[in-house]
Amino acid sequence: MNCKEVIVMNRKLIETEGQRWVELGIVTPVQYKQILKLYTERDHAIGLVPLLGSILLGLGLISFIAANWQGISELFRLIIILIALCGFYFTGEALLRKNQEKLGIACIGLGLISFGTGIILIAQMFHLQAYDVSSWIVWGIAGAAVTYLYRSRYLFLLTLIIVSITEWYSVVEFNHFSYLTFAIMIIGLGSYVWIRKDSLVTWLFSISFIIQSFMLVEVNDWHFLWNAIPVILLYTLGDAVQESKIRVPFQSAALISIYLFDLFFIIIVGNQDHVDLYDHLLAKTFPFLISVAFIFVISIYLKLRQNRGITGFDWILLPVLLYLPFEVDILYIFILFLFSSFILWRGYVEGWRFKINLGTLLFLCSTMAAYIKLTWDFMDKSLFFIIGGSLLLGLSWVLNRRRNKFLEDNKEVIDRD
Repeated sequence: MNCKEVIVMNRKLIETEGQRWVELGIVTPVQYKQILKLYTERDHAIGLVPLLGSILLGLGLISFIAANWQGISELFRLIIILIALCGFYFTGEALLRKNQEKLGIACIGLGLISFGTGIILIAQMFHLQAYDVSSWIVWGIAGAAVTYLYRSRYLFLLTLIIVSITEWYSVVEFNHFSYLTFAIMIIGLGSYVWIRKDSLVTWLFSISFIIQSFMLVEVNDWHFLWNAIPVILLYTLGDAVQESKIRVPFQSAALISIYLFDLFFIIIVGNQDHVDLYDHLLAKTFPFLISVAFIFVISIYLKLRQNRGITGFDWILLPVLLYLPFEVDILYIFILFLFSSFILWRGYVEGWRFKINLGTLLFLCSTMAAYIKLTWDFMDKSLFFIIGGSLLLGLSWVLNRRRNKFLEDNKEVIDRD
């Protein structure tokens, strides 16, 4: 973590705690303002400008060259690509040595964009036929390398976008899941996630992992419920990590995705009359349940080892009840209410703003799902939307009022990531 990031973090801490210090008489209001001035946030805001500028400049160069590409000789095309590639990297390295970190990383990012663009343009120039995403994989490897070398969140984001697009392109264009691309993301970018210990980075990694896992299941035409296995593996990996900035995004992303599946099941599938949907959803009973049970045991063991056994309640969301021989849609409505209430309760107990907000949102979604399920078939549609909207607005007002009162009465609420 560099000096500028520490300054920004310190300012946020002082803004959060400073008012309480004034109320307790530790410092005067004048002293509080003087302390804040020592931790200016201008550098942080200005530091974003080079990164945004590099993205716009990169897009501009790509569009300009693409528009005039046909009128340029092949030799001159190669020279342009090499000059852009080497120029951006050397400039970025020189700026970093002069402690111009943001601008230097912006140039390195342009170098990475130039590298991938060069690969694509050279392939077009010599009419090379692509039968897979090998060239994109090389681009992803280069991105993972510079991300690890420079330890930059901006380069991580660029590389994650490249890798995710590579996987999507492989699935859509070639109907093939690229395991190598998946490995680059897990090993190459996953190692950076572990080193960086940054909530935003971990959230983005988790979302990309879940999306690519979904692609893996769909392209192989496996039953949809197999999506749950990589998701609960991600959740269980969070149990093995003590660092909250890694554990919370891993487990939150996993739980939200399973919650959305349960919500989809309640609203769209509904009952076992949808035989075709059930056939596509349900994996083979024995291998699926054995896999889930094995991961469940590991997760509970890790939770108990870290004195977080109460979070084992999260597993109530897992859609294993779909294998019961009777309709379970109403049962899952009850489960969603239980889970969202549990998250809300834990948020208040722990004084954790994130959980309070998440629990509030999930409770509102659960209410809406129950309302749609129970009233859609028989209620007049105009009346349905009027009552539903009024119900949500009223419930939202009550929950937000309760949340705001709690946060006001508890100044020490933890603003964890």
